[in-house]
Amino acid sequence: MKPSIFLLCLHLFAFMSLECWVVHAADEEPTYSGDVTDVRTIRHVEQHPQAWRIWQPFIISGNKKNHLTVAYGAMRNGKKDMGDIFATRSKDDGDTWESPVVIFDHTKRQGAVQFCYANPVLYQAPGQDIIWCFCMRCPIAQRNSEESTLAAAFTPDGGSSWSQVEMAMLYTGPLILNAAPIQTEINGSPRFLLPAHRNTLAADPRGSRDHFILSSTSLLEWRLEAFIPQPTRARVFLHEGNIAKGDTEGELKIVMRTADYDQTNLTTSPPQAYSSVSTDGGHTWSEAKPETGLHNAKAKGYFGKSATGSHVYVYNDGPAQGDTAPGFPNGGRTSLRYKTKPAGGVWGKEQTFYHAGIKNSYPTLHEVTPGDYRCVWDSGTATKPRTHIHFGKLRITP
Repeated sequence: MKPSIFLLCLHLFAFMSLECWVVHAADEEPTYSGDVTDVRTIRHVEQHPQAWRIWQPFIISGNKKNHLTVAYGAMRNGKKDMGDIFATRSKDDGDTWESPVVIFDHTKRQGAVQFCYANPVLYQAPGQDIIWCFCMRCPIAQRNSEESTLAAAFTPDGGSSWSQVEMAMLYTGPLILNAAPIQTEINGSPRFLLPAHRNTLAADPRGSRDHFILSSTSLLEWRLEAFIPQPTRARVFLHEGNIAKGDTEGELKIVMRTADYDQTNLTTSPPQAYSSVSTDGGHTWSEAKPETGLHNAKAKGYFGKSATGSHVYVYNDGPAQGDTAPGFPNGGRTSLRYKTKPAGGVWGKEQTFYHAGIKNSYPTLHEVTPGDYRCVWDSGTATKPRTHIHFGKLRITP
């Protein structure tokens, strides 16, 4: 056999072995406890040679029955919280998943400038067939993605192909995304609201840590609509909030991840989420206040309202990611728990969403029928976070 042919065969064997290993690993889900069912591994970090983590998935229904689309990030080697954005589809309600396609590729320069991308969110406006992907675009020279601007792309075919679109940004500061837009009305006019925050204080002593709301009439132009007012007693680093319909007709509510304002390595005391409400469609918001029944230790959670009228909150229990505690020898962001609140009621007891003795974080839920959710989150090993993307199903009864 010629040397060149032998080397080719050797490379093919190694590639096929890796693919077989990844599929085999994905098929062997760890034993877990919790109410989520039909757990599948969508993608593993070894399937992305340029990445050292894959993280922050987001899920949405496609335009056909049992079609689902998930977007996620592949974190570039040598970078923190930035890389490429991929999308993958399922045509059988999450049982199997197609090979992903790239939405945003950090190797594609814009002129002489090179960017990385982070934190995809998916959205389909009522009455539209196209699905939008909004994400963060950050100069590749940055250490992390906190100096990002807004980027967007859309798919007309359920996720097979994506076209990038340049936004008209009337808000000109940096932003960090977490949740999809919602539709509302302000002074009788239709609006889309997009929650975001900024952490310019990390690199600028005159900067700030603020949560704010962008608004748009078309999903193409975005302006600053409002800030979430800080608590008057002590400032809190409010970030990564989810907006949903509130407890009363016409009310919107945002529930936010938290940390200490001045020392962001610390949680609030006690560690808890904060919330704010708007009664004018999102134009103004109330002073942020603690949600005493909702734990948050510096980790993105999910907050939403079901078509059944119940609210749901999915979160990591325990300490912050880098802190150990009894029951958490490898730090926080392990178990995922959830609580529900019936219409007009109070938050119920803590229930287990998913626990397998491994790292889990950043859950996102999508309701396909009243009370029936499709869920994604990033998972890891007992000591290493974000090695694969998990999918599951959750049924919540009012």
